[in-house]
Amino acid sequence: MPQLSQIPEIYASQLFWLAIVFALIYFGIGKAMVPKIERTVEDRNARIAGDLAAAEAARDAAHASDAAYESGLEAARTTALATLSKAKDKATAKSEADVKKGDAASEAKIAEAAQRIEATKAQALGEIEAETVDAVQDIVAKLSGVKTDRASVTQQVKAALANG
Repeated sequence: MPQLSQIPEIYASQLFWLAIVFALIYFGIGKAMVPKIERTVEDRNARIAGDLAAAEAARDAAHASDAAYESGLEAARTTALATLSKAKDKATAKSEADVKKGDAASEAKIAEAAQRIEATKAQALGEIEAETVDAVQDIVAKLSGVKTDRASVTQQVKAALANG
């Protein structure tokens, strides 16, 4: 076979060109393409690290904002409770003052009514006494035909009314 007989003659030449092609590929890829790929990877890693740092800073800012919001909310809640307590105390004091004022007015009306009742009672007792004296004089005059002294009848009626 003639192809096999040529192998020793062209074997060295093929190995030489094979080494040159591999060297060109090695240096082409190693010196031209790999640094570009490495720069791209480094740029991408730097961008990812920057994005992660920005995300962490944003998370910290959000936590700080949330803490400020919570403290503001707690301060507002405290202020609202204090205001509510003051308003409740004020309303209680006003209500108690109104009740005391109403009690004083009621007591004054009750005292006035008691005085009027006592006055009316005294007047009624006086009228009853006078009518009783008149009735006793008329009864004694009709039954016995004797005229009685008004002063002695009044004294007797008062004694009878006092003893009950």
